[in-house]
Amino acid sequence: MVKEEELKIAARDGYALGAARRRPEGEPVGTVLIAAATAVPAGFYRRFATYLAERGFDTVAFDYRGVGRSRPSSLNGFDAQMRDWADLDTTAAVDFAAALNPGKPLLYVGHSFGGQALGLLPNNTKVSRALLVASQVGYWRYVTGAFERYRVYAMLRFIGPALVQALGYLPGGIGLGDGVPRGVFLEWAGWCMKPGYLFDDETLATRANFPHYRGALRAVGMADDPWATPPAIARLLQGYTGTKPEHITVEPRDAGAAKIGHFNFFRADFRDTLWKPAADWLGAK
Repeated sequence: MVKEEELKIAARDGYALGAARRRPEGEPVGTVLIAAATAVPAGFYRRFATYLAERGFDTVAFDYRGVGRSRPSSLNGFDAQMRDWADLDTTAAVDFAAALNPGKPLLYVGHSFGGQALGLLPNNTKVSRALLVASQVGYWRYVTGAFERYRVYAMLRFIGPALVQALGYLPGGIGLGDGVPRGVFLEWAGWCMKPGYLFDDETLATRANFPHYRGALRAVGMADDPWATPPAIARLLQGYTGTKPEHITVEPRDAGAAKIGHFNFFRADFRDTLWKPAADWLGAK
């Protein structure tokens, strides 16, 4: 029986972040923090979190400011940058999750940006094992397929900036799940124009935290993902110099699927083929 609880986590600056906790009835084997992809609400990971709780993990998923249950009544004029999602939000979520079950390991699942954020955290040493799913350096030229590559470029370079200029934020439904605050989109789009992505941002002092992560690290990419391609994932893993990352590429046919892409790892269809090995790895000693 899985126990479910909606809660709030105070970010480092006091901003209230919406979150959900799912835990087993008995003693948990560890705590898992799920850090979402860009503009993806925490509810997207509900079934995966429930599965992990069934496997004995106390699981917390949270929304970055401006997304899902951490969204204000209006994003117009809402002040946030993408770095805040790591520095203020995920850092606080790690502290919160680490305090839930003292003496038990803190484990981390980062999807896309969530896997990038781990390296920026000043407290990433609290995490003992991290599973990164479709996490990559987001440089636009790493995108595969000419049409998709230039669609992404046009969105980041022209369409998105015009929309945030006109509306004060980037609305949902135009390639991203939820809408995102103006500053988040502009910072992210700027990183995507740089070959080294956030590693090329001289103003981002928290890049220095990447080598501090020394726990186990497994990066899982999907062979049919046009965004988190093997070179893009490998470039992100180069930043994690404090550990020896493991990089796995999943062929959809090996998971019994025609396609998986950037998001479908978290579909319940893959409970036995993708979720089980993920949970086994997270629970390894």
